[in-house]
Amino acid sequence: MNSGLAYPLASLYVGDLHADVTEAMLYQKFSAAGPIMSIRVCRDIITRRSLGYAYINFQQPADAECALDTMNYDVLKGRPIRIMWSQRDPGLRKSGVGNIFIKNIDESIDNKALYDTFSAFGNILSCKVVCDENGSKGYGFVHFETQQAANRAIETMNGMLLNDRKVFVGHFKSRKEREVEVGTKAMKFTNVYIKNFGEDCTDDKLKVLFSPFGRTLSVRVMKDETGLSRGFGFVNFANHDDAQKAVEEMNGKELNRKVLYVGRAQKRVERQGELKRRFDQIKQDRIQRYQGVNLYVKNLDDTIDDDRLRKEFAPYGTITSAKVMTDGSQSKGFGFVCFSSPEEATKAVTEMNGRIVATKPLYVALAQRREERKAILTNKYMQRLASLRSMPNPVIDSFHQTGYYMTVAVSSMRAAPHWAGQPQRPQGRGHTGDTPGKTGLLDTKDSNLRLPGHMVPAPVMEPSVYVPALEPLTASKLAAAPLMDQKQLLGERLYPLIHALHPSMAGKITGMLLEIDNSELLHMLESPESLHSKVDEAVAVLQAHQAKECSTKK
Repeated sequence: MNSGLAYPLASLYVGDLHADVTEAMLYQKFSAAGPIMSIRVCRDIITRRSLGYAYINFQQPADAECALDTMNYDVLKGRPIRIMWSQRDPGLRKSGVGNIFIKNIDESIDNKALYDTFSAFGNILSCKVVCDENGSKGYGFVHFETQQAANRAIETMNGMLLNDRKVFVGHFKSRKEREVEVGTKAMKFTNVYIKNFGEDCTDDKLKVLFSPFGRTLSVRVMKDETGLSRGFGFVNFANHDDAQKAVEEMNGKELNRKVLYVGRAQKRVERQGELKRRFDQIKQDRIQRYQGVNLYVKNLDDTIDDDRLRKEFAPYGTITSAKVMTDGSQSKGFGFVCFSSPEEATKAVTEMNGRIVATKPLYVALAQRREERKAILTNKYMQRLASLRSMPNPVIDSFHQTGYYMTVAVSSMRAAPHWAGQPQRPQGRGHTGDTPGKTGLLDTKDSNLRLPGHMVPAPVMEPSVYVPALEPLTASKLAAAPLMDQKQLLGERLYPLIHALHPSMAGKITGMLLEIDNSELLHMLESPESLHSKVDEAVAVLQAHQAKECSTKK
């Protein structure tokens, strides 16, 4: 097959790979087609597990084309691999030119069968049957090199039988285009939905009720298994104007002491979309109403109830609600206080954050939605990542494995925290080596230690030795420590707890959480629930960043 395209790097995308497929396996298979310049299996930046796809760059485009023609859908490690030209230009992928949509596909038709069926109409850039864990979902996509090939496929295949099932083949439409199309159809409806007319209504009665508005094509009352009316039905008119008039005049009318609902009939997908939009609007209205006036209060003593919470915050303004969150009758240690104005809420945060109520220092802040907290964590993580990647450091490998970096001033050398390691040091004269049983220590006697700019960046390295237990950290002990040491004291106690939850990401997560206010970090040490919640948010941020990087590379 002659693609007629110029691919200067002769690059192929290979997808649907088994997780155990390596670069060596791919080289062994694809080198039969010709000399290869490079192979890269795309991997998770944290776990280094395969993401199920790879890129192969051949020296010659002809060899890449040969591999595409002869090896597509070959089985490797028990899975048929899917090969296509690596399309680096996202504009071409998103334009929809040459892209067709096929639905009502028999479950026995896989990627190869779909490819073989449609390859007769022109050169195919990509072809895929959409699947889930249960197999084919009954639809797929074929992206042709030209729009002419796509048109030929639609004209020939639409309505044809594939494995005894009539398939629909049409031009691919984006979600936005489909929504506009549905909206246009909705403006010209003829089918009317009627409900709340009781059990004694029949098809004939419903027809008599609505026939004055115009000619009807069908009238049906929906019935249960016993034959009784389910209280709703449909009337399909011959033209839109009659249907519109029926809706305007009959909606809200009383029938047998019941108020009728009469409206445009909607498909389930359309109803669900409308409900979702309505729910989202209500959610946004609620967010706007409480923006800047709702406070999140935690580290509450078990004895504090709603009344006591309101009483403690009452001096700062008018409170519209005060609620301690409970699990049955037991306090969950946090709650919310809502003021009538942002100024009152700000004053309460300033005065009450850190104040001891009953036996514990409160953590008070403006309430944030989970999405907002994730966005803040993401922003801080991306800022740190950008600054670290701009630092020339031989320790950072080609995978950019970054985490929390400690900076240590020359005048006050301290042991590096358990969650961070140190740069490799040359084994030259004067190096004393690491002390047995310890890890991540900066040896001040090492004459070969270099501190560029008087700072030491230490990338995350998970320790392989036992981390001794530390004494509990109280608010008074933390306050008594020098400001520059407080984060390290918190980090030393947080790291083992986080390591027990996510060993492979403990360093990164600890570094991210140390951006949080110290009083909240203290609460996390006391509350496993709070710690788990924040760790989950940090993991979500890391995974989202990883997914974004992978999609950008693809």
